[in-house]
Amino acid sequence: MNAAEVRRRIEVALPGAQVDVRSDDNVHFEATVVASQFEGLRTLKRHQLVYAALGAAVGGEIHALSLDTPTPAEVAARADR
Repeated sequence: MNAAEVRRRIEVALPGAQVDVRSDDNVHFEATVVASQFEGLRTLKRHQLVYAALGAAVGGEIHALSLDTPTPAEVAARADR
C-alpha cells in the first residue's frame, strides 16, 4: 500500500473530496480529507467513513492512520484566522 493508493480509495468512497495522503514508510500514513459529506458529522463518524473506504487494509497494510477531516466550510474558517 502506498499514499497514492490510499488517496485513490478515499476519493472513490467520497466523491469530490480533496485528499492529501503522506507516508514516509508506506505503513504509517497521515491524511487530510476535506469533504462536504462530513457536514453535520462528529469527528468519530467522519473517521469511520474514511476507515470504511480503506476496509481491511486498516490494521493490516496500513498500520497507523492519522486523520484530519474538516468540511470545506471549516477549511475556509481556518483560512480566515
